[in-house]
Amino acid sequence: MPLSAPASPPAAAPVEPGAATTLLESYRPAGDRFLATPRHTLLGRGTTAAIPHDPRPAPVRVREVLGALRRPGAPLPVVVGALPFAPDAPPELAVPRTVRWGPPLREDPLIGLPVPRDRNRWTVREVPAPERYGEAVAAAVARMRAGEFDKVVLARTLELAAERDPDLPAMLRRLARRDPAGYTFAVPSGPGRTLIGASPELLVAREGGRLTANPLAGSSPRSDVRRAVALLESEKDLHEHALVVAAVREALAPHCSALQVPERPTLVRTAAMWHLSTTVTGEVADPGTTALDLASALHPTPAVCGTPTEVARAVIAESEPFDRGAYTGMVGWQDADGDGEWVVTIRCAEAEGRSLRLFAGAGVVASSTPQAETAETAAKFRTFLHAVGATL
Repeated sequence: MPLSAPASPPAAAPVEPGAATTLLESYRPAGDRFLATPRHTLLGRGTTAAIPHDPRPAPVRVREVLGALRRPGAPLPVVVGALPFAPDAPPELAVPRTVRWGPPLREDPLIGLPVPRDRNRWTVREVPAPERYGEAVAAAVARMRAGEFDKVVLARTLELAAERDPDLPAMLRRLARRDPAGYTFAVPSGPGRTLIGASPELLVAREGGRLTANPLAGSSPRSDVRRAVALLESEKDLHEHALVVAAVREALAPHCSALQVPERPTLVRTAAMWHLSTTVTGEVADPGTTALDLASALHPTPAVCGTPTEVARAVIAESEPFDRGAYTGMVGWQDADGDGEWVVTIRCAEAEGRSLRLFAGAGVVASSTPQAETAETAAKFRTFLHAVGATL
């Protein structure tokens, strides 16, 4: 199928039931790139061109490759993939040979059909162990109370080993069906590796001259309504959220002729969590500013790193006994006109052979406690553990 321009189906035209789930069920790990958002479902297959890794900023490299592939009268070329947390690490971005587009999964009546349970047997190892993670949180809190920095996001991982190769397409379908209104993805992340997940957080989207960002910070397990009410009133979580929103405003303002930032957050929910959420909208001042330009200006937000950024990066490097890789980077797409959607890479895992590495983090501020942040990461792991069929 030829490349097709990224557009939702015309409002007047009926959408065939199953159009989105067909793309979901067509995904294969050997080179496919799948992304479902509240606006679109996308399946890229094959590779026309890969984005090179060199010292130039990623938006410059993407613009150059897409510009070279653009042809008068032809559908716009599209880049799809992931960029890592570390700014100097290589991206996994490519222009697929074919791109198929569908409506959002949440609008597909077939999305509720069940997926067979994964009967693979898994062993689970926590890295770092919960007590070591708690010690890192406590050390960071002590430094914040001493005035060294304001916030840091500390992560931990689960290393899962299976008795046989995991069924990644089925895993992807379970993630998508668990939260069809979110951002579900599966893209290559290196030789023999696949990044797979279901993020709740839009970093930024650009459509024409309009941008939307949706920072999330401040979380609570979704067990009952009382937790939601408590989250909206939590001084610690509101402070954490305010730091993130202020950073988003500061990063986007130079690129915008108008920017709307609500005064107070609202609640969003996933299958496992409540999150404080603020939807930021604006008008892009320069038509040449692409979605990836905006995403790069935002990345990393305090929601995944901390503040000040460079101090938080250093604390993360000292505290986390693993390389984040694509975790807390961004995953998404962009066309040759500069429109696109970039999502914060959380609630994810990297698959390689019979192993999976799951990631989860928590925002640590001066009022944090080791027990609360350890519990928050455990709750965030549940999204993926449910899809895998494993328990913590």
